[in-house]
Amino acid sequence: MAIQWFPGHMHLTRKAIGERLKEIDVVIEMLDARLPGSSANPMLVDLTAVKPALKVLNKQDLANPVHTEAWLAHYNAQPGTRAIALGIDNKAPAHALVEACRAMAPTRGISLAKPMRVLICGIPNVGKSTLINTLVGKKSAKAADEAGVTKNEQRYVLEDGFYLYDTPGVLWPRIIVAQSGYNLAASGAVGRNAFDDAEVALELLNYLKQHYVPELEARYKLGLPPGAVADLPDEELLEAIGRKRGALLAGGRINEQKAAEIVITDFRTGILGRISLETPEEYARWLSEGKKLDAERAARKEAFNEARKAPGRKSRNARW
Repeated sequence: MAIQWFPGHMHLTRKAIGERLKEIDVVIEMLDARLPGSSANPMLVDLTAVKPALKVLNKQDLANPVHTEAWLAHYNAQPGTRAIALGIDNKAPAHALVEACRAMAPTRGISLAKPMRVLICGIPNVGKSTLINTLVGKKSAKAADEAGVTKNEQRYVLEDGFYLYDTPGVLWPRIIVAQSGYNLAASGAVGRNAFDDAEVALELLNYLKQHYVPELEARYKLGLPPGAVADLPDEELLEAIGRKRGALLAGGRINEQKAAEIVITDFRTGILGRISLETPEEYARWLSEGKKLDAERAARKEAFNEARKAPGRKSRNARW
């Protein structure tokens, strides 16, 4: 199942970002440190191409630190781009953000006549509102563990001559990387009505079996020999977790929905450990495969449309 989620307000946000960029000095894109590639909005690449970009890998305290360092190096190697990581262990996030922005636009913000104007954007539930509340020192922006909370653009003054514009969280019209859809759903960036919990949990367990067996064993204590978790089929692993955690229906059957919610919640809250769902190399491979499949899909669609236009082909509405 391909996961897609693009509510109506996101169309308006896309247009608003394009308009606001005309007077913006630096664009901050907040990413989820556990899935930086999947949480980077490809729509923003075209919109913000001419602006300095600061990539903020948020929730680093939940992510694999080795993978976070790899992603920081990946983004810092790109022209016109700087990347930093933030998490609840950062004591002065405002200072880190302000200093990073000033380094990218040194002629701005030096006086009220030339204020620094910064646009912050990102996918839903990536932590923008929580960070902004920390920056301004009060609860000015709505924050919740739910996708799509912020609906309108807001402006904040972080310090004299430094203006921060916040936009609603926005995904993109079509997700072409299948694994990104599952990773976004697992992280909470996609509305719950857009995916099946069991399917997302199975994809999550499939990745964890390959890279985080010790974390799975430590959390769920399934009583299996060391390393045996990696050999279990995904469905059997989910069932074992559900049985261990008491997610049962009448007759001792597994409550698959409840078991899936347990796995997803354990990942989102960090109870499973510091886990990242992708490396730069993995995401590059997924993206390449996604683009290839998308091109094939477009070619099939074009061929179908051309066939419908072929001479002698009767219209669906023609009288027989």
